[in-house]
Amino acid sequence: MNAPIDVSFFARAAKPLTSYRKYWASRFGTSKFLPMSRAEMDALGWGSCDIIIVTGDAYVDHPSFGMAVIGRMLEAQGFRVGIIAQPDWQSAEPFKALGKPNLFFGVTAGNMDSMINRYTADRKIRSDDAYTPGDIGGKRPDRAALVYSQRCREAYKEVPIVLGGIEGSLRRIAHYDYWSDKVRRSVVIDAKCDLLLYGNAERAIVEIAHRLAAKEPVTSMTDIRGTAFIRRSGDETAQGWFEIDSTSVDAPGRVEAHVNPYLMISEQAKEQGASCAREDEAAEVAAQAESTGSPVLTQKPQANPAIKPLTFVPNPSLSHMQGKIKVPPRDRSVIRLPSYEQVKSDAVLYAHANRVLHLETNPGNARALVQAHGEGATARDVWITPPPIPLTTAEMDYVFDLPYARSPHPSYADENGSHDGATKIPAWEMIRFSVNIMRGCFGGCTFCSITEHEGRIIQSRSEDSVIREIEAIRDTVKGFTGAISDLGGPTANMYRIGCKSPEIESACRKPSCVYPGICSNLNTDHNPLIKMYRRARALKGVKKILISSGLRYDLAVQSPEYVKELVTHHVGGYLKIAPEHTEQGPLTKMMKPGIGSYDKFKQMFEKYSLEAGKKQFLIPYFIAAHPGTSDEDMMNLAIWLKKNGFRADQVQTFYPSPMATATTMYHTNKNPLRKITRDSETVDIVRGDKRRRLHKAFLRYHDANNWPLLREALKAMGRADLIGNGKHHLIPTFQPLTDGGYVSARKKNSTTVALKPVTPIKGRILTQHTGLPPRDNGSGKPGGKAGLRKQR
Repeated sequence: MNAPIDVSFFARAAKPLTSYRKYWASRFGTSKFLPMSRAEMDALGWGSCDIIIVTGDAYVDHPSFGMAVIGRMLEAQGFRVGIIAQPDWQSAEPFKALGKPNLFFGVTAGNMDSMINRYTADRKIRSDDAYTPGDIGGKRPDRAALVYSQRCREAYKEVPIVLGGIEGSLRRIAHYDYWSDKVRRSVVIDAKCDLLLYGNAERAIVEIAHRLAAKEPVTSMTDIRGTAFIRRSGDETAQGWFEIDSTSVDAPGRVEAHVNPYLMISEQAKEQGASCAREDEAAEVAAQAESTGSPVLTQKPQANPAIKPLTFVPNPSLSHMQGKIKVPPRDRSVIRLPSYEQVKSDAVLYAHANRVLHLETNPGNARALVQAHGEGATARDVWITPPPIPLTTAEMDYVFDLPYARSPHPSYADENGSHDGATKIPAWEMIRFSVNIMRGCFGGCTFCSITEHEGRIIQSRSEDSVIREIEAIRDTVKGFTGAISDLGGPTANMYRIGCKSPEIESACRKPSCVYPGICSNLNTDHNPLIKMYRRARALKGVKKILISSGLRYDLAVQSPEYVKELVTHHVGGYLKIAPEHTEQGPLTKMMKPGIGSYDKFKQMFEKYSLEAGKKQFLIPYFIAAHPGTSDEDMMNLAIWLKKNGFRADQVQTFYPSPMATATTMYHTNKNPLRKITRDSETVDIVRGDKRRRLHKAFLRYHDANNWPLLREALKAMGRADLIGNGKHHLIPTFQPLTDGGYVSARKKNSTTVALKPVTPIKGRILTQHTGLPPRDNGSGKPGGKAGLRKQR
């Protein structure tokens, strides 16, 4: 049975994207590419743009690029949309290139956070940028969302600024900033934008555009879901809200009124507006005895006049707490988080605020949030409305069926009109022949930003829509050789998976549907995905369909038929999965399953590969230096890697992205997966370059450059028994000549040490290390390039 996506609460909770009356400018029709210059506007017959989108990425008209999705969506509503891509931010002049927009500026840093795009996990500057022609770094500023917003304001002061994208989403409240090692204010304050849109913003951006077109002031748009904005104290638009104070921890619970011990049970009940059945029964018996003359009643004893009973007076301050507490309606409730000043100076309150924010992420029951910034005359409140309602399947189809050119803008082409060589955009090259089939992720991994941005409700396209896109790639995309590089999304195998009960789905507050185990209410049926795979690979002209998105293997093992289908037909030599670690300490802080799930999947993978007569390999990814990871944990992982014959060449060190739960652990030493108190659980944090290097070195135990550091650490840990020249030792006693030249960057990631290539041994699985055979990508060319790992 398919997940009931279109019959859920969410399908009925929002105005459909296709129900708006088109803006008058729809008469101009659609353009092959959204214009990036005045000349292109003139060719389209435009005197001006209604909306101008400023982005930190090169403009690629493809549904995997946010600016293209938003631009095409607004165009479909009848608006004239222009693009200013990667402008020179040194002055406001480049932001005037298309003239003054009639409605608003839409600002985004791009598909990636600009700081993560620019800096490695060790805060070193990258030399490349996959979203720029020629893979050249430095084409966007640090904190691009702030810089672009400020330049737009300089260019045209009176034009509203609507900020969006993942950089804005992850900074919508006061947040820890890894690069400056301090807590920064909400991006709404620093960017001085009129509205911030977080998450997938199609619903919000369409509503905002139509309301601005109807001459409604942007300051009155405080009722749109998925937005954040500033309110001053005393703002009349804030009237009628029930505020829930959550600005402190360890506060006492409900205080009950004192009960008068001299009152009978029936009198106590009467004070609370009720009665007592036991006392009522006794009164009936007494009345019956009196009427029949039965000697049940005895003489009432006389009170001693010398004894004066105490008099209990009700506490007037507790009068409002008598009886049942009435919970205010959720749609008119707002939770007040600790202020910016509080979370900046108090790590415990920061952890508490982050926990509250993550508990209020279900669109079905989330309440609004408010956080104060500043004090006195400068005090302002940042309001965050509940998350946007997920798109229905019909709306997802509408978004992906828009007339994308599926190519970079012609201005990036070389003299031959090509986008290869010096003009190649690696991010486009990676998704050029891929198809996105769904959005969202209910995994809840604490180091990942997908849930904070896209939400945990899976939004799936229809099978017909996916097939249409594959046919469009086959028929229109230059260079197609018959291989679809991916059918996936944030996760490869969550298509049409969701809660079995719409009522439970709209009320659930769990951060993950698959941790610590798969929820009994989760539908794990992979049949819709299997059916799509079979239909897609049967298309004429399609030779191979690969699955490149990361696979959630604990879900996959619930459907052996899916694993067999995947392994038999859709693995081009190797498959990416992410166990992340082998030890329970870090796994519990990541909210990832134990290594036993990996072992079970590996057995199935090997079995079906053998049955298919194919040599195929798993690529497991692991994270070094994640919160909750001890040195012993990394040592045990290294032992496990060597025991299983793994030599990882690519290594990921934990990267604290803003607002992620694991980042809160890193900053506060607290675990926001549980209730936060002053004395709640603390988390072991890997800080400092030396310890982070050590954890990374354990993952690359085979690199001779790391051996001196590992020898020193193993001796200090009392594990010198792992140093030796036998096959059961982790590292040898001898040290070859090395230049210490290990380079770790996206463009170049390899060791300079001359090591013998590993020959694959039968029955042994290799990862993305030395010795891995080239992947068959169906193009007929040897050694197809592996895709970049998604930003997490």
